[in-house]
Amino acid sequence: MADSSDEVPQDTDRSDESITASPRSPSDVDAADETSRDGSSKETVSPLDPTATAYRLLESVKRRHAPTPYLNSLSEADASDLETVRTDRRVGLAFWLNVYNAAAQLLLERRPALFESRVRFFRATAITIAGTALSLDDIEHGILRGGRSKYGLGYLPRLERTGLDRAYRLEVDPRIHFALNCGAASCPAILAYEPDSIDEQLDASTRAYLEEHVEYDAERGRVRVPRLCLWFVGDFGGRSGVRRVIREFDQIPPGSSPSLRLLSYDWAKAPRQFGR
Repeated sequence: MADSSDEVPQDTDRSDESITASPRSPSDVDAADETSRDGSSKETVSPLDPTATAYRLLESVKRRHAPTPYLNSLSEADASDLETVRTDRRVGLAFWLNVYNAAAQLLLERRPALFESRVRFFRATAITIAGTALSLDDIEHGILRGGRSKYGLGYLPRLERTGLDRAYRLEVDPRIHFALNCGAASCPAILAYEPDSIDEQLDASTRAYLEEHVEYDAERGRVRVPRLCLWFVGDFGGRSGVRRVIREFDQIPPGSSPSLRLLSYDWAKAPRQFGR
């Protein structure tokens, strides 16, 4: 989840880590897929299965296994390898959510001081996909939010380019804000997403986050919601859209229209918030 503080020049550091992966189903992660701790890979994959590779990358980060084979596979992928990422909404959502969450955790681990300047943290190169170096901002705002600016409350287009074709952009789904974890204490839990169940998983993630971070006061006719609902209110369809979402997930009664108040956001660094 990106911060909305003032911009500074983009961090240009690059990571030289990289990888390969097995072509089996993404949830079938077992000892045969593990890499040695010196970063060497036991397996290669041809052709690349991008969903499985992104899933295993996140699992390797969670298990503290070497992520290098998966990073290399994603870096060396070409447009044909990533066709379903561009053309299938469910594949695209699962792929980019897993890539973002894995990349954020690796950035926190390898360059922890960056988080002290959140603008630099979100602008620093976090991962390379198909030969294109991407920051967390690129993935969240340039791709997952369909090219919307991190500023302007979700109503303005993003001027910066990711370096990837526009075909990678997704239609904004406000539930992604309850699935992206940048390492702040108020971020949602990190889960590994799969295309076949992405909508059910996003519903579950959204419900879990709202149940913890929404406070409804029926007597005063108001509800306190996560601050990210203001930062990206346009993604929700305005204030009425925020009410619709929290009503859909049973945080306010049907037919109610309370006034909205905002909870504070805790930016304390809190890496490795993996869910079960």
